[in-house]
Amino acid sequence: MSGLDDRLADARSQLSRVEPREAATLQAEGALVVDIRPYANRLNEGEIPGAVVVERIVLEWRLDPAGDHRLPGLTADSQVIVVCNEGYASSLAAADLHGLGLPRATDLDGGFRAWKAAGLPVVPGGSPAVP
Repeated sequence: MSGLDDRLADARSQLSRVEPREAATLQAEGALVVDIRPYANRLNEGEIPGAVVVERIVLEWRLDPAGDHRLPGLTADSQVIVVCNEGYASSLAAADLHGLGLPRATDLDGGFRAWKAAGLPVVPGGSPAVP
């Protein structure tokens, strides 16, 4: 394995990754779905309704439960599901969120593309990211 493969395996060992339908259920129950995909992907492929778009570069600042720049209502008890294109970058990001004090952070196995392939709702993309 390469260094990145090892890092990905380590990140995923910390997570209880969720499948698309489980993610939809958790979102309906109040979980925060965070889309970290680049603008071009969101514009071309669409977005998950109700997901909050947070660019990866500011993810830790917006999801640090003790930080001054966190999303409104975010606490250390918040259930967070990170979404990327195919479920790789989101695994690394979710593991980073564990280190910030979000033990219920996880990611969507297969990413947005698995969500869409499962026939779950998608809306036109291009929403602005949280500043």
